[in-house]
Amino acid sequence: MTTADPSPRAPMSTGLRLAVDYGPLVIFFATNQLAPGALHIQRVLTATAAFMLAQMAAIAVSWWVERRVPPMLWITGALVLAFGALTFLFRDERFIQMKPTFVYLLFAGTLGIGLMTGRPMLKMLLDTTYPGLTDLGWRKLTRNWTLFFLAMAILNEIVWRSTNFDFWVGFKLWGAIPLTLVFVLANIPMLLKNGLADPTDPIAKPPAEG
Repeated sequence: MTTADPSPRAPMSTGLRLAVDYGPLVIFFATNQLAPGALHIQRVLTATAAFMLAQMAAIAVSWWVERRVPPMLWITGALVLAFGALTFLFRDERFIQMKPTFVYLLFAGTLGIGLMTGRPMLKMLLDTTYPGLTDLGWRKLTRNWTLFFLAMAILNEIVWRSTNFDFWVGFKLWGAIPLTLVFVLANIPMLLKNGLADPTDPIAKPPAEG
């Protein structure tokens, strides 16, 4: 009897990778805009359900294409399901709005602890993304991502607490994603000064929030 080959497959393209990372958020936004429902909470729950399903689909696609799921995608998916379930259980949109804050803080804490203890967590996750990067470059990149995640956690708290749900959903798509991509590109000069060998794919695998 033959068994499926468990070996990793070729890495997915940049376009598909971005779709896996950010597709669930796009579906969340679109569903919130288009979902029918006389009551606001009905639309929130419909969009949240679509978000949860899309996140599970993203994990499945990652496994199907590469035979692996990045740890950050596992973490994001688990938190989407957990906070989505709380949103349904209590019929309260604040739970799904708080989810990004916990994701950002978890990423910042993990990277920060690794930085302080000399364990290059980011290098272990993204080594093939930045070939040739020196240890100093990895430390600087880790520091920058840690600070960025902390700033995004604070920004998410400010936005969802001071605006309505629709504005917050729009901010996640039209604010958080562009800010992340700008941050990735802003790091390229530093990376090039610290040994980056191939800058042709500068947005490859930025840590996704979802």
